Amino acid sequence: MRGVPANSGHPRACAQIHKPYDSESFFEVSIVKLSASCQELLTQLQTVSRVASTRSAVQALSGVQLEAGDSGVELRATDMEIGLRVPLEAEVQRPGTVVLPGRLMLDVARQLPGGDVSIELRPSEGDVEVVSGPARFHIRTLRSEDFPPLPAPGGDTVVTMPAEAFVQTVARVSRSASRDETRPILTGVLVSASGDELRMVATDSYRLSVKETKLDAPLETGFEANVPARALDELSRVAAQVGAETIEIGVRTNQVVFRVGGVVLSSRLIDGQFPNYRQLLPETYEHELHVPGEELAGVVRRISLMAQKNAPLRLSFTEGELTVSAQTPDVGEASEPLPVPFAGEPFEIGFNPEFLRDGLESVASGDVILKLISPLRPGLIEAGDGSGFLYLIMPIRLNV
Repeated sequence: MRGVPANSGHPRACAQIHKPYDSESFFEVSIVKLSASCQELLTQLQTVSRVASTRSAVQALSGVQLEAGDSGVELRATDMEIGLRVPLEAEVQRPGTVVLPGRLMLDVARQLPGGDVSIELRPSEGDVEVVSGPARFHIRTLRSEDFPPLPAPGGDTVVTMPAEAFVQTVARVSRSASRDETRPILTGVLVSASGDELRMVATDSYRLSVKETKLDAPLETGFEANVPARALDELSRVAAQVGAETIEIGVRTNQVVFRVGGVVLSSRLIDGQFPNYRQLLPETYEHELHVPGEELAGVVRRISLMAQKNAPLRLSFTEGELTVSAQTPDVGEASEPLPVPFAGEPFEIGFNPEFLRDGLESVASGDVILKLISPLRPGLIEAGDGSGFLYLIMPIRLNV
């Protein structure tokens, strides 16, 4: 299933444009020389190298492409699923393009003595010279022609929305997406935006997260796309680092391109029909309990320490009380009571401790509403503040 151009207003960016060469040889058409601060280089390499491939047979995909031009410098990386384009504040003496081994270049940047660093391609040797203070490195380049072009911002549908609203919505649902690549549709997050509402849905078939977020202003157009959860998590990290106020989203037939600040992240979309999540939500529940969210989450975190080796977390409901317990043979056991407004016949239900913890922690603050039917039917966690968050979780059959 499942790059912005570098900042043309860069205060330090300058370039001397050379006429293009006629030859197709990489070392003849790319003559790179630039200087930047060591810290700036390290920061941007740490960002972009996260998406470089670690498994591809194409060596260039493990690299970082450096492109220096009249509008500045850009670092690029991709694993063919996700692409990232990051601007680098630098002074360009000679424009060009080169692909550097990503992990090695990052390790070198971490160890540079500080101050400024210069990077210059040496075509005859097939390497780049990296100089910072007394330190000098000669690093072999990778085949530039094997590095694929990355999409520019924009698309058939382009939507701009507040970055904070988008990122916070991702944080509430992305943990529910599957990590099982054999079911690619479930490794994505269904992102829908129209009018003044942003909605995200994720499920791994054992739990389901839904978050509806009201936007301050209605959107001019809308879209729906199944975006890999990994791409959205990476976008959230980038947005936090950049600190931009808005995110531009460009949707194409099989691709989405996000622009946040000077960074562009692209991702392929996931083909196939996403599950109809509305059909998965029960229409009625036997019990609806309002419980302090942070207090219940704390109890679950503590007792989960004893739910090891796939042991379930047990929730036992009696009149006015909930007891959370766990037991693992050869490890130990734990239990803790919590007052809750429960009335009716006592019953006990089991949940995966990690899944239950994720659901409770995804409720930002305040009370949570627990909606339950029976020990063998799914339970629902809902934000008590009406913020539009739902978390459906399947139970585990308990052995008495």
